[in-house]
Parts: sequence; C-alpha cells; structure tokens
Amino acid sequence: MFSAINVIVKGKVQGVGFRPFVYALSKKHQLNGTVQNNIDRVNIILEGEKQQITKMLKELELSPPKLAKINEIHIYETQPVYYKDFSIIQSEINTEASVTSITLDAAICKECLEEMRDPLNRRFQYPFINCTQCGPRYTIINRLPYDRPNTTMSAFSMCTACQVEYNNPLNRRHHAQPICCAECGPTLTLLNKKGELLAENHTAVLKTIELIQHGEIIAIKGLGGYHLACDAYQEKAVNRLRLRKQRPQQPFAIMVKSLEIAKSLCHITVDEEKIITSSAMPIAVLHKKTDCALPEIIAPDLTTLGIMLPYTPLHHLLFEGNDVECLIMTSANPSGFPIQYKDTDLTNLQEICDYKLTHNREIVHPIDDSVVQLDERKLLFYRRARGFAPEVFTTNSTVSNIVALGGNQKNTFAIGKQNQIILSPYIGDLKNEEMNQYFEEQLKQYSKWYEVDIKNVAVDKHPSYSTTIFAKNYNCNIIQIQHHHAHHVSCIEDNHLDEPCLGIILDGTGYGDDGHIWGFEFLYGDANFYQRLGHLKYTPLPGGEKAVKEPWRNAVGMILSYWPNEGRKWLAKLFPEKLFEINIIEQMIAKQINTPMAGTCGRLFDSISAILGICMTSTYEGEPAIKLADKMNHEQVENSSTTYPYQIIPTIHNQLELDFSPMIYQIIQEKLLQKPLNPIIQKFHRTIVSSCVDMTLKIINNNPHLSRTLVLSGGTFQNNYLRKEIQRQLEHKEFNVYTHKNIPCHDGGLAFGQMIIAAKAISK
Repeated sequence: MFSAINVIVKGKVQGVGFRPFVYALSKKHQLNGTVQNNIDRVNIILEGEKQQITKMLKELELSPPKLAKINEIHIYETQPVYYKDFSIIQSEINTEASVTSITLDAAICKECLEEMRDPLNRRFQYPFINCTQCGPRYTIINRLPYDRPNTTMSAFSMCTACQVEYNNPLNRRHHAQPICCAECGPTLTLLNKKGELLAENHTAVLKTIELIQHGEIIAIKGLGGYHLACDAYQEKAVNRLRLRKQRPQQPFAIMVKSLEIAKSLCHITVDEEKIITSSAMPIAVLHKKTDCALPEIIAPDLTTLGIMLPYTPLHHLLFEGNDVECLIMTSANPSGFPIQYKDTDLTNLQEICDYKLTHNREIVHPIDDSVVQLDERKLLFYRRARGFAPEVFTTNSTVSNIVALGGNQKNTFAIGKQNQIILSPYIGDLKNEEMNQYFEEQLKQYSKWYEVDIKNVAVDKHPSYSTTIFAKNYNCNIIQIQHHHAHHVSCIEDNHLDEPCLGIILDGTGYGDDGHIWGFEFLYGDANFYQRLGHLKYTPLPGGEKAVKEPWRNAVGMILSYWPNEGRKWLAKLFPEKLFEINIIEQMIAKQINTPMAGTCGRLFDSISAILGICMTSTYEGEPAIKLADKMNHEQVENSSTTYPYQIIPTIHNQLELDFSPMIYQIIQEKLLQKPLNPIIQKFHRTIVSSCVDMTLKIINNNPHLSRTLVLSGGTFQNNYLRKEIQRQLEHKEFNVYTHKNIPCHDGGLAFGQMIIAAKAISK
C-alpha cells in the first residue's frame, strides 16, 4: 500500500550526520522523498510502501547516530508528490521556530582515530581530522543553522577530495561541516615566547613532545581555548606551573594516554569508564589508588584525581610514539581570569608558558572542560561545560524575553525563548573586571544568536553582586530573586515537580531577606512563593569576604560569639600564631565593624576545618570544606549512629533555629586533647545529617498540612556523604526526596531557578 508522510524530528539532530543517516535508511527501505534541516528540526518527506515506511521510522527512532538525541518525532499524512528519488535539500531558516538544540563539540571517534594512525590514509597524522560523529561544533559556530558558511571553517576552501566526501550522502563525512585535510584545512605552528616560528604541522607536534619531556610548559590551543600542559610526573615542572599560574593548592586536571593508564592510577567503575570514554570525555573526579605514582602536588591533601582522556586528534598525537603517559592539562589563564582562546591572547600567556602550540582555526565560543563525578550511578556536575553545554531545557513555563544572570560564583546565565531555557556553559567567578567583561561578551553573543528581545532580567538579591549591578544596564523590568529560593526552584524544575514542596538548601553564601547571610535553610514553596521555616543560628563573620578566604577568622567569630571569656583561652591554643589578629577581631565583633551575621553551612564547614587544623587559608573556592570532606575517604566510614549534641530552638518569627554550639564545644575539646581527626570528622558529618532530619521532622510536626516531598540543593550537596545520607534517612521517614539530575546543585544552577521564578512573577 502506497503512503506519503511528513516526519518532523526535534532534538540534537544537526551536525550529527542525521541527514545522511536518513538518506541511507531511505535507500535501505526503498523509499523516496526529501530530508531538510530547519533551525530547530529535521523535516523528512517519505513516499513508498507503508510497511517499509513503518520499518524505517522504527529504525530511525531506535538507532539514531550516536551524537543525536531525539526529543520529539511528529508524523503527519501528506499528499504524495511522487518523488523519483530521495534527496538531501538545502537548509531552511525559520526565525519563528523554537530553539534548536545546538550540537556540542565531540571527542574524536574510533573511525577517525584509526584513519589518523594509518600511514596509507590521506589524513595520516592530521591533527584536525573529523567526521559527522566527532570534532568541533559549538566552538566554531557563528550563527545558526549549523552549516559550513556559518562556521569559522568557512575560511578554509575544501579541496577536491574533501568536496567529493562532503557531497556523497553515503560517506561518513557527508555534510560534516568542519571537514578538511592537510591539503585544505587548518595548520599547526609552534612558537617561542617571542612569537617566533619554530616548527609547523607534525614537526611542531614532535618538537612539542620533546619540549615537554625536557620539563617545559606549553600553551596548547584546543577545541575551546588554550591549555597549559607539562609532564605530570615531573614535579619541578608542576611546581613551576603552580607558581606561574598563581594556583598554590587547587588540584590540576591530568590527561592520560589511555584508559589502561587511568586504571593504573585510579579506581574506575564500569559507569565511570562509560562517562570518561563517552563523546563528551569530561574530566572525571576519581579515587586514587594507594600506590598512585603521580606527585602529591597535583592534588594536594586530596584522595581524588581529575582525569580525562585525549579528546582531540592533536591530544592523541602528543602521546603517539613516545613514553609520555600523563600530562597536566589545565586552562591557560592566571587563576580567577577568563579562559584564553583568541590568537591575540597569546601575549597574555608569555609569563606562564615557555612555548605555544597553536593553530589557525578560530574559536568563536570559548568553553572549559566539563568536570563531573559519578556517585554510584548518579552523575554529578561540578562544571557543566564542554560536551554538555549549552543545553536547551523545555519547561511548562513561558520564559520568552527573560534573561537570568545567575550569581557571582560558578556563574552561568540563562536565556528564555517560548517555553525553552538555554543554559550557558560555565563562565566562572565574577570577581574582577576581566571576568565581568567576559560574562558580558558571552551574554551579548547569546542574546544576538537566539534573537532574544530582552524585556525582563532576573538577578540575585545581593546588592553587590556584579550581575545585580550589570542588570541596571538594561532598560527593562528587573526581578530580584532570593539566592536560596533560586536553588530550591532549580531542583524542583530539574525534577519536573509541579507542587510546592520542602527544600533543604545547604550552601556557602546567599543574601537573606533580613540582610544577613543565609546558607543553611529549610524552605517551603515553589516558583510562586517561599516560606523560611528554619535556619542555622547566626554568628559573626569578621571581615566578611576576608573571613571566607581565611577560615580561621570564621572560627574565631563563632567561638567568641558563643563563649566570650573561655573562648579566648581555646583560641590561644588553637591559633597561637594569630593572637594579635584575634584581639582585633574581638574589637570588630564588639563594635560590629565589618562583621556581618551569617548562618551558612559553608561557613560552618570552614570553621570546623580551621579548628581541626585542616585548612587555615582558602586558596580556592570551597577548599576547607573539600579537604574536610575528603578526609572521609582516607578510612572506612564508621558504622555508628553517634552524633554531637545540638539544639533546635523555636524563634519569635515562628521558625526553628539550629544551634550547633554544643557540637562545636565538644569538637574544640577533642582537638585540644589531640584526639584522632577521622572519628571527629565522621561524627561531625553524622551530626549535620541528623540535624537536617530532625529539623525536617519538627517542621512537619508543626505544619502537618505540608507536602512530604522534599528537594536538596545548594553547593554543600556536592558532599556525597551528606546528600546520600540525608536522602536515605528522610526516605526512611516516608519523605519523597529529590536531588539534582541535569543542573548543578551549586551556583551554576542558580540562573535555571531564577528563570522559572521570574516567569511566574511576570505571569502574575
């Protein structure tokens, strides 16, 4: 029976070889018609035997190209045109269409890698080999749709051989937009500090390997920007890199030659292996083996390593035919500054690197490496970037003409169009003019790219955030959103919940409605409203931001506020070298000079970390808490239910206040008695879990009408033990507990929650 249908496929279906895939299927099933890209879909016309059409559609749905992600398939009967053949026709641009899911940069595929290693192949040792299943995508797009003239590859005219492959619907490189070869594509150059040419193409690769083996630091231009690379086994080189990059303690990521090398360094589960070998090839945080031979300086005082595999052809070439096994591969910028990605950025790298291995394929959209961790089978995002972002999320809310600017730390922003949210890749911490400018440039590009008419801007309530100040540049409606409400709603939306629910938000810093610093919150609500039902008792934070960078100050503030007299004696023993500063801090607290009041989980972890002597000065964001939590990995966690004491006190505002002073007192005494640290740390973690469960039960007892659905959000929930134990114990108490799935629990997810809250506010 003859039939004619129109098939519309939405999702990640551009730049993934979807049209040639459809073409090949049509030939297999003897069908005629057309396939065409639109800005947000692939449009297919099929004519032929109905039974064959059904078979083809089933195969299309069940076995799409590996980079494709089909979100929707719509099938409509249509009048037959009686096509004589099946053809791929030119892309159509429809500016009224919904947002397209942008094809993300993908790691080199197995087929391209084999060709690159084949001396008889014309792309032998070519560092820019790619096909429809791998290579640059997002980083080279100037505008949509994703066609070669709209990418930076338009600067390279295809040679005859590449053109033949590009035009052949049955070839793996049919309409692979970055297609190229040594004859017609980008070239490599190795430069010294003065910018003088030392070598080109494969000779440049060989010379780079030689320099790395001699302990040099090389700036290497990759997919989304420059990396700094050196031999991870050469401790002197790693030390020099730390000094030059001004990164004394923050762990470095390493790129290893193969999966086998990774397994020799770290414990790797089946699921971890799947994620580090996927097309995204992120940095995965893995647990080190006790006999790991890498220098401790790579990840000081931590039992984990951030490991990734080579994901570009150039990376593989750097490991070919030599004994280099592990490279430090860190973003090429001074700490706290934007990723370097422009050719003009080379001058900024002169003080950090010894040589530069660069190429002439322009990067339009810089992007960092993603950082993930698998906790059992759950994927956790520390940095949502290359291979995962930008991402388009569909929502039930109307978000058109809204921009959500996120927060100041781990910034991402979000743009709304119709019922879709475009969440940007990781930007970074907006703590200097350079980062602010980088943020503004990326936001401007996205607004232009998606043709968004910005009428509403959602920002954090903190009056001093760069994003709050930047929002004033827009002559439009500015919607201020409380920090932890945004966290709460980001997790609600991430799990597609549609009713008000409880939220435990454990976080570092957030500006509260009362002007104090919040961060240990028990909320109830949804995108329309929230109630604060409980929180941590406030203590002074002497010096404000200075106390965040020097956690011992935070500990001094807490101890003096709870025990003004005997606290001084304890402090003299805990921090004997800080007596002069302690006297000043005491006066600051008494006179309330630059001493905001804070009740945050992050600052509590900071204080305990300092009291126990684990981290006195924070050289990177979250260091005290990260090192404190990492101590849980050194030994088997005790199978114990013992906790430190704490108090839950009703307040005049009909809220519950959590007071940890009894716990802090006992921890101080145990530290002064030189008790072992691990039992203290484990008992501290159990106490946080116990207090959260008790607070939740008391809130429900006081408000029995509230839903027993609960979400967990905030940066502290990067702590796997806390997240799992709080979830486990509350589920045992018959709560429905949800954690983040696709959105980071930390401030990288704020913009997502801000967007939904703003949409509800506007709809009112």
